[in-house]
Amino acid sequence: MGLTIVLLVAAAAVVIGLVTGVRIVPQAKVMVVERLGKFHHVASSGLNILIPFMDSPRAMEMRAGNRFTRNTLVDLREQVMGFETVQVITHDNVNMEVGSVIYYQIVDPGRALYQVENLALAIEQLTMTNLRNVMGGLTLDQTLTSRETVNTKLRMVLDEATEKWGVKVTRVELREIEPPQAIKAAMAKQMTAERERRAEVTKAEGDKAAAILQAEGEKISRILRAEAERDAEIARAEGHKRAVMLEAEGKAEATRLTFEAIHTGRATPEVLALRYLETLQELGKGENKMFIPYEATAALGSIATLKEVFAKDAAPAAAPQPQLRASAPSAASMSAQALARNAAASATIPATRRVQPPSDE
Repeated sequence: MGLTIVLLVAAAAVVIGLVTGVRIVPQAKVMVVERLGKFHHVASSGLNILIPFMDSPRAMEMRAGNRFTRNTLVDLREQVMGFETVQVITHDNVNMEVGSVIYYQIVDPGRALYQVENLALAIEQLTMTNLRNVMGGLTLDQTLTSRETVNTKLRMVLDEATEKWGVKVTRVELREIEPPQAIKAAMAKQMTAERERRAEVTKAEGDKAAAILQAEGEKISRILRAEAERDAEIARAEGHKRAVMLEAEGKAEATRLTFEAIHTGRATPEVLALRYLETLQELGKGENKMFIPYEATAALGSIATLKEVFAKDAAPAAAPQPQLRASAPSAASMSAQALARNAAASATIPATRRVQPPSDE
């Protein structure tokens, strides 16, 4: 009976040992196994057999949210760890609150367990201190406009520091940057002023473009108007020229027809005399006109005769004068001589002269 109890206890111990010694590790996770308190090996994903009472898994303290947890399984996937905002001082002495997010991956579980006591806490504190160092070397404007530069610098510093821990920092992001309220108000005023300046510049550029377009339009309009006036003047000149030519051709044709009519009809002197009187009547229309009748030529002839008589009487009485150098006749003497010659020529024509019809020859 006693032997049976011993066998049962031994069997139970074996079963318990087998149950506790069989471990199933999920995909993308590993287990650090210690044998008699010393690092033995890393159990990969799948079925793993541990020696009871000799092999034991080593737990790792990780951060889940805002609390730390201990787990025997080490996750090899990329982990994300977010931090609360921390107070930083920029190079131009501006206090602000900066929140960050870090992405890391455990590449060596053994070193992650044995090189640092608390991996999650170490990464958190390292991130905060280096964030203050990086932000302290930048001005406020640089921190707001050069986030990619800050992310790159911080990632390089963290990756270099965590390499000996078996951790690879893949990415660091600044989650938020909160300047003081006074700085926010100043930035809002600056943004408003900048937007107003841009609006004024845009409006000025629009007014400039509109003025240029209007000037170009007026220039083109004046050019077209000048070309139109030039074409109109040319057209009017062509029309006037054509009208004058047609009028001259009409007069020439009328003269030709009149001349042919006179020669063909053989007009009598009475008809020509009647036409002469009609022509004199037409010429008499209007003001400031003086006509000398055809019979006035006899009077002009008498005036010429009297001039010759007075010239003969005055010739003997004239005292001999010494011969002087010939001088050019004056305009008055030349006019008197021309009038005398015309009167003498007119005196030879009979006063009762008639207009004779042109002969047919």
